[in-house]
Amino acid sequence: METKNNSITEGPIGRQLLFFFFPILFGSFFQQLYNTADAMVVGRYVSKEALAAVGGTTGTLINLFVGISSGFSVIISQRFGAQRDEEVSQCVHTAITFSMITGLLLSVIGYILSPLALSLMNVPEDIFPLAKIYLQIYFMGMTANLVYNMGAAILRAIGDSRRPLYFLIASTFTNILLDILLVGILKIGVAGAAIATIVSQLVSAVLVIFVLLTTKTSYQLHILKLRIYIEPLKQMVYIGLAAGLQSMMYTISNIIIQAYVNALGTDTIAAWTVYGKIDTIFWMSIQAMGISTTTFVGQNFGAGKADRVKKGIRWSLFISFVMTISISVLLFLFGSHIFSLFTKDQEVIHQGNYILHHIASLFVTYVFVEIYSGSLRSVGDCWIPMAITGIGVCMLRILWLVIFFPTHQSITTVIASYPISWTTSSLFFIFYMHKFSGLQKWLKINA
Repeated sequence: METKNNSITEGPIGRQLLFFFFPILFGSFFQQLYNTADAMVVGRYVSKEALAAVGGTTGTLINLFVGISSGFSVIISQRFGAQRDEEVSQCVHTAITFSMITGLLLSVIGYILSPLALSLMNVPEDIFPLAKIYLQIYFMGMTANLVYNMGAAILRAIGDSRRPLYFLIASTFTNILLDILLVGILKIGVAGAAIATIVSQLVSAVLVIFVLLTTKTSYQLHILKLRIYIEPLKQMVYIGLAAGLQSMMYTISNIIIQAYVNALGTDTIAAWTVYGKIDTIFWMSIQAMGISTTTFVGQNFGAGKADRVKKGIRWSLFISFVMTISISVLLFLFGSHIFSLFTKDQEVIHQGNYILHHIASLFVTYVFVEIYSGSLRSVGDCWIPMAITGIGVCMLRILWLVIFFPTHQSITTVIASYPISWTTSSLFFIFYMHKFSGLQKWLKINA
């Protein structure tokens, strides 16, 4: 993908969305294998307490600061679609510099505050030391994590979704081999799982930086040009901060939910951990479609092609509904078999299967949240979607648990918070998109 011309602003819309979507989907799949491999190896070779430590207490914290790169990619996508090469270059150098600085700061802050964060999450005493070890080591690799995510966002913004996939395949196999070596053979435990993950993330970061350094197009990275350019930073932070806050709201609500789950005992924590690994099949699929929609709409918006924007959103919704329903059916039918890959404990499998059946059947209520949010963010409308997410997903979910959990302390009460918040948020997004959004007004003017 070394040319300025790309098929996102031309050609069959549905096919182009799918061509862009599948590499992102497979890339997300391999990225999720980082932690999934950790969970499977630790669950099999260490203990269910270690399994709970690797996933249940750390998984919600790991992605706390990842997400702001989507805002940066929006600006790059728009500028690339409009063929404003100098602005693309400034955005790229600003994005990489920002990710390096942020990664270093988060490594220090995360290492220091990990014990406090775990305490606030009510992590049980039997898994606290293991969770602390895993999380502190993981934060040491935060710079590589952010650099890769930002570099991959840049490549996807210009229409290249294949090479991030190749990099993740390489790093995932690195992670799996190191997991087997450090945890299975050398018996290092959760520390070995964390080390394997950060080494594999370093591999993906090196690969994406190499591509940016060696390309001959407007998004080429020059070491001597690495700096913060104020004007593109203002634009990217405006959108990126909203996107990052939106991502943090999901994470914050998950952290709070995890605290309620932690009150239900180790078996439930382990079951929730495994469920969290399995339901990534849905999340990585819908988020891949969201990224595809954001890039497609952003580039075509930058190119002034209103008809392609409108049709692109409709195609994204159609593909998402078909995909989501298919995933729900498959997980409902085969979920118990997947659980057995993670643990042999029958109580954990039983509880996990109960969680999966009740949540997976209602994934479809979330589709509008992802597609409309991505569409609006791609044209710079980012703060209202963030507010809708904050109210519908974060506040409502927490309010539900605050009101009902004290008198109904069960996993069923926790489960119910998900479809309620998804449905409410979807209704808000539909209403805003069609009645008040700037994107809808732009489409009518340019129809």
